[in-house]
Amino acid sequence: MSVLEAYLNTLTTLRGATVPETSYYATLQILLNEVGVGLRPRVHAVIHPKDTGAGIPDLGLFDENQPADQQPAHGIIEVKPVSDDLMSIAHGEQVARYVAHYGQALVTNYYQFVLVTRDSQTGQSVIEERYDLATGVNTFWEAARQPHTLAAKHETALREYLMRVMRRNAPLVSAQDVAWILASYAREAKARMEAESSNLEALVKIRGQLERALGVRFEDEAAEDFFLSTLVQTLFYGVFSAWVLWHETHPDSTAKFDLWRDTRRLNVPVISELFEQFSSGAYLPLSVEQVLNWTVEALNRVDRTSFFHEMGYDADDLIHWGSGKDAIQYFYEPFLEAFDPHLRRQLGVWYTPREVVQYMVARVDAALKDELGIADGLADPNVYVLDPCCGTGAYLIEVLHHIADTLRRRDGEVLAAQAVQQAIRERVFGFELLPAPFVIAHLQIGLLLNQLNAPLRPGQRAGVYLTNALTGWEPPKGPKSMLMFPELEKEREAAEAVKREREILVVLGNPPYSGFAGVAVEEERELTNAYRTTNNPKLARPQGQGLNDLYVRFYRMAERCIADQTGRGVVSFISNYSWLDGLSHPGMRERYLDAFDVVMIDNLNGDRYRTGKTTPDGRPDPSIFSTDFNREGIQVGTAIATLVRKAQHDDVKEIHFRNLWGTGKLAQLKMEAANLSEAEYDVVMPSVEIGLPFVPHTFGADYFAWPKLPELFPASFPGVQSKRDELVVDIDRDRLIERMKSYFDTSIRHDEMRRISPRSMETTNRNFNPIVTRETLQQRGFLPENIVPYCYRPFDKRWIYYEQETNLLQRRSPDYFPHVQPGNVWIEARQRQTSENFDRGTFVTILADNFGNGFSNYFPLYLYSAPKTQLGLFDSDPVPLGGRRPNLSDEAKQYLDELGLSLEEGAEALFYHSLAVLHSPAYRVEHAGALRQDWPRIPLPPSREVLEASAVLGRQVAALLDVEKPVPGVTQGDPREDLQPIAILTTADGKAPDFTVNVNWGYFGGGGVMPGRGRSIEHDGLIDVYLNETTYWRDVPLDVWAYTLSGRQVLKKWLSYRETAVLGRPLKPEEAREFMHIARRIAALLTLNPALDRNYALSL
Repeated sequence: MSVLEAYLNTLTTLRGATVPETSYYATLQILLNEVGVGLRPRVHAVIHPKDTGAGIPDLGLFDENQPADQQPAHGIIEVKPVSDDLMSIAHGEQVARYVAHYGQALVTNYYQFVLVTRDSQTGQSVIEERYDLATGVNTFWEAARQPHTLAAKHETALREYLMRVMRRNAPLVSAQDVAWILASYAREAKARMEAESSNLEALVKIRGQLERALGVRFEDEAAEDFFLSTLVQTLFYGVFSAWVLWHETHPDSTAKFDLWRDTRRLNVPVISELFEQFSSGAYLPLSVEQVLNWTVEALNRVDRTSFFHEMGYDADDLIHWGSGKDAIQYFYEPFLEAFDPHLRRQLGVWYTPREVVQYMVARVDAALKDELGIADGLADPNVYVLDPCCGTGAYLIEVLHHIADTLRRRDGEVLAAQAVQQAIRERVFGFELLPAPFVIAHLQIGLLLNQLNAPLRPGQRAGVYLTNALTGWEPPKGPKSMLMFPELEKEREAAEAVKREREILVVLGNPPYSGFAGVAVEEERELTNAYRTTNNPKLARPQGQGLNDLYVRFYRMAERCIADQTGRGVVSFISNYSWLDGLSHPGMRERYLDAFDVVMIDNLNGDRYRTGKTTPDGRPDPSIFSTDFNREGIQVGTAIATLVRKAQHDDVKEIHFRNLWGTGKLAQLKMEAANLSEAEYDVVMPSVEIGLPFVPHTFGADYFAWPKLPELFPASFPGVQSKRDELVVDIDRDRLIERMKSYFDTSIRHDEMRRISPRSMETTNRNFNPIVTRETLQQRGFLPENIVPYCYRPFDKRWIYYEQETNLLQRRSPDYFPHVQPGNVWIEARQRQTSENFDRGTFVTILADNFGNGFSNYFPLYLYSAPKTQLGLFDSDPVPLGGRRPNLSDEAKQYLDELGLSLEEGAEALFYHSLAVLHSPAYRVEHAGALRQDWPRIPLPPSREVLEASAVLGRQVAALLDVEKPVPGVTQGDPREDLQPIAILTTADGKAPDFTVNVNWGYFGGGGVMPGRGRSIEHDGLIDVYLNETTYWRDVPLDVWAYTLSGRQVLKKWLSYRETAVLGRPLKPEEAREFMHIARRIAALLTLNPALDRNYALSL
């Protein structure tokens, strides 16, 4: 339950009781304290603080370490009954007295809030921001009857309003402070525009003009949201840009920035025109104009000396301005994160560290000189440069620095500065789709030119254009439609002139990583068609959705620009590194081998999914985008690709590849930017059999002669993916039944069900309407037989309500379930392994999950007839009605027939042989590279005897992996001597065990349960694993603890779901015993490794 919902519940409860209004104070205090926790320093509310000269206020707002006898640092709160008129209170004598003494007062009647401040010049009270939960007392109490609905509508906006109130007295000094306040007001403005539908209709004309100018389509709800974000960013960064320009002419003045007078100072024509259009009376609601006025008031409170010092405006070092500060990241990145974090993640907007930019620009300059024979590199006046996704201008600024450094040595300071100014006007270009970073880019460039004493003159502008870099490269097929707004038309024409007339020689930058649904026009969607096929018949066709990622379109645009249009040049992008070996990208890689002469890959790693953001030797390996503001960086790994096309073109024969690991990657890039010869590369020869990967891959000489797993067992089924685990999956069967009965209970309202299971009533995608789904299922009713055993993770059995109707389960794999029968067994595998080390091959006998981080397929030993069909799914062999047949390909049948084995016994032998091979450490290491790229291939033993011996070993593996059945000597009877000491439950104080798990093995986060650090102690190759401070499992071997299967560290993952805060209860004694059993099963598996390796060798 949210804090606002709790607040509303308490108000409603107290309303029905005979209590004085002062009884509500504690409820308001809790709300304020919860908001204040998010500030630094924290702010807390105190009821009836000490009288410091103007009477005793109802509440005061104090910094966390402030003595209670001081004047509250953030003003006071005047509280009146719900029935009182808010503005009458605000204009009253008591509030005026408080404001004169305390500086500000928040006046409230519990559902309406207004801030009253003291004018710094006149000393008079000023009514400022106001927030209402309802328009009147009756409508408030009516709405409060549905507290969850009312809270969901106002939670974020009210929290931000109260945070602004609490920060009102705090000085605005840093770029991050100013970015936050701008973003907060921008969110408020966007919310108000969304609430006024008549205003949205009035914006249709502007929307159409912007669509044609930018080459996008605002066609659906998501795209409408993108349009509003674009509009609001234009308004707020228009104000911000005008404020910066106003400061340049009023640096020491006490004058106040004016919204309407000073916003006419914008020096980027298209932003000026868009701002004027968006802010005109025809389109701008009065409620939004009010927010803009609040924004201006905030800007007038900024400590401009400190702010502009941090932004670098007074830097003395003109050549390396901003070095070490990177202030822009503390401005735009937090702005977009606070204003629209969903949009930021959708578009993949991440600040690029300066070291990366410097390295890439140096690498491009060297390629121009060394590979293309251009002596002056980037400084050559005939080298046209494009950053197609320039953001705040980092790459453009670094290119200009590089040009200045080169020319200063030859021509001197003055001429170098003039050449830099000419370059940014005529041959160094940037494209940007979002107005906010576009404005920042122009500000940065203008600042640099001013520092070089080469400012732009009236009528001149930098070559940075507001445009979609992925469209407009070809003239329209029909008559060109003219835009109504002259400056927008000029912007489009100038951008199209760059796209169609300039011979771009360099394309560089950091393209967005993700697509944004609903904005692509046909020209943009068609960009990647060239990558959706392959020419070599031995090369697998692209699979999956990877080509839909937005960065791939930028690569195609760059390739076409350099290879097709100019015929020579350099592409340098930092991007998601999936394309280097992804199953979706063989066509992309094939084209690059043909289109370019040189391919250099700097693999920056830092991937959560493949490596867990750790180096090969276990040290931290953060994302290259990890910054002080965003320490986590991004989840996917990244790489810098430098692609060179020479005029005398020849195909690429080899890839130059290297890995960069660890926390020193940025320092390494910075060092190498000054001396590129320090970088050492390995040579990679892409192999067509595994998709032409551009990264090193190891595999044995005979590997590709062996059949793939699906070539032996042709039928397989994807695992179940619910997306609503908290509703349909549980460790406790009875708890699951109780929750599902509540879901089907028509007397339980949807908002009550949302409290029981929030995910059950969340719209997770376009195909799932939670209300329609629930009401549809309620008409049919709860089915007890749908509660079935479920392999949720390796060694982790649970229960699932397997609903076969509607979309309650995101991916229910309906063809899978009929084959989950007693006596059938399954091997889990994937076509694409996410982690570096191959560890697939979970053995299951029950319905299983997809295991996350991709999709697992399950290969059954047998296929069973479905109730309404008698034909097999994958060939023409009939399945006897009500019966089964082995899941074997013709190739497998022929092989077994040659060995003299019957179909039934041969199928079982081949199945368990495959399981044994998949668990051989030698097999996994020898073919690690190939195993990451495609389905595992299985060597076929040369004789019946070897196959049957291998199957015996495979059955041992299966028995240890199958938690459904006990294993004598391991989990049943007296344990083997080598297993007996493992994972004995022990107490530190010799007292009764405490089954509470509370040392942070797991926590809720990221939409699910995340593993924590927990508590463990290593000693003598063993580890003690603690449930809590007193109880632990003793002497777990380190290799058992580290054991992974199907992408999961088994024991640690199992524990993460059993943290008491996650599970909702302590462990049961039998669950503590289960941990011990799993540890012993794994230990027994590991003792089989030598035998598994010998068996694999005999199978060759």
